[in-house]
Amino acid sequence: GEGCRTVPLSGHVGFDSLPDQLVNKSVNHGFCFNILCVVAPKLDPTVSGLLLPSIQFVLELPPQPDYFTVQQVSVRSHQVVHLGQPPLQLELSVDLLPSGKGETGLGKSTLMDTLFNTKFEGDPASHSQPGVQLKSSTYDLQESNVNLKLTIVSTVGFGDQINKEDSYKPIVEFIDAQFEAYLQEELKIKRVLHNYHDTRIHACLYFIAPTGHSLKSLDLVTMKKLDSKVNIIPIIAKSDAISKSELTKFKIKITSELVSNGVQIYQFPTDDESVAEINGTMNAHLPFAVIGSTEELKIGNKMMKARQYPWGTVQVENEAHCDFVKLREMLIRVNMEDLREQTHTRHYELYRRCKLEEMGFKDTDPDSKPFSLQETYEAKRNEFLGELQKKEEAMRQMFVQRVKEKEAELKEAEKELHEKFDRLKKLHQDEKKKLEDKKKSLDDEVNAFKQRKTAAELLQSQAQQAGGSQTLKRDKERKKPCRFYGNNCYGDVMMEPC
Repeated sequence: GEGCRTVPLSGHVGFDSLPDQLVNKSVNHGFCFNILCVVAPKLDPTVSGLLLPSIQFVLELPPQPDYFTVQQVSVRSHQVVHLGQPPLQLELSVDLLPSGKGETGLGKSTLMDTLFNTKFEGDPASHSQPGVQLKSSTYDLQESNVNLKLTIVSTVGFGDQINKEDSYKPIVEFIDAQFEAYLQEELKIKRVLHNYHDTRIHACLYFIAPTGHSLKSLDLVTMKKLDSKVNIIPIIAKSDAISKSELTKFKIKITSELVSNGVQIYQFPTDDESVAEINGTMNAHLPFAVIGSTEELKIGNKMMKARQYPWGTVQVENEAHCDFVKLREMLIRVNMEDLREQTHTRHYELYRRCKLEEMGFKDTDPDSKPFSLQETYEAKRNEFLGELQKKEEAMRQMFVQRVKEKEAELKEAEKELHEKFDRLKKLHQDEKKKLEDKKKSLDDEVNAFKQRKTAAELLQSQAQQAGGSQTLKRDKERKKPCRFYGNNCYGDVMMEPC
């Protein structure tokens, strides 16, 4: 660079061994590589805007397609769909949910096993999921003395739903979550990045169904959402399902649709002279048409991976039959490190920059002058403290206002309570006075009654005493014998004795 001068060496120093040191350190540390497999839908029949994976019955309709319209579709596992209007009306039995292998059965697992020449154990994915779920599996591989930690992420249920509008969102959220985890590790005060298991996605193999027509809208939308976050390598899965001429036209159609919709797929780098020629040639073969198979058949005198059909044999590693060898060479042997580097320097840096800008960090001030991270932090801190003081003052004012309002309410309530207490006290005194007057009146009545009672009892006693003396006198007189009848006559009770 400028300001440096070249000085010849007079002998061997030894720093030419730096590449060897770097290689030895990398080999001892090991490598990691993460692949995201996105499998596109195989079928996309549409009835009234709803995606229906399969129709059980196919009917021959008259040549009047505009006359027939869908009148009723009920989104359930099985429903009868009425087409047309009376008097001409047809009835179809439609299966709205995937059956069998489902939408995502495009040979992803077989292709991964074939790519790395091993058998990845895993449970078969269910295609009746209510949404898209990402399943991550990590494997430790070793080739010669090189260790590779391989992570394969599958998009279980992608394209299996009736409404596919938000199918891409779980994939985008998963990729962002891996970026966020790495960013949080970078921002720690005590970092351990040398031992950190990097889960950022380095390559996205987008499996395209071999329809021979064009890309589905779901494919275009998903790849457009992913092209700024991951290195997309489109591949046509199970390419032996269509003829060679159809495959060539299909490739051209796919490339044209990707360009017209602004989808940026991964381009193999051509800036390195050692791989510029082969990468430039391979870029012209995208998307790769691949076939996967773990079965070995004897062809000639050799055992080769192939697929046996009644009409012949398709060799997986024969470049005249498919592009599997091209994919393996470009993905693993030639450009694996570039995929890792592109993930870190392009996609992760874009996420990191956007995230830090959202947090208020910038490299330049409003005058386009360099702005250090410390200055940005201080400015952001001062701004935060200013906003905090404003909020604190606003909260204080609000608190004082509410206290005043509450005091006024309490004073008003206290005044009302005092008035109510006075009213009740006066009412109580009035009632008490009435009761006392009534009690006095009753006491007077009781005393008068007692006096009358005493007088009555006295008169009664006197009367009884007087009556008793008269009765004794009469009894004595009656007991005297009659002058006329002797002892047998006591005279009349009401008359004097004889």
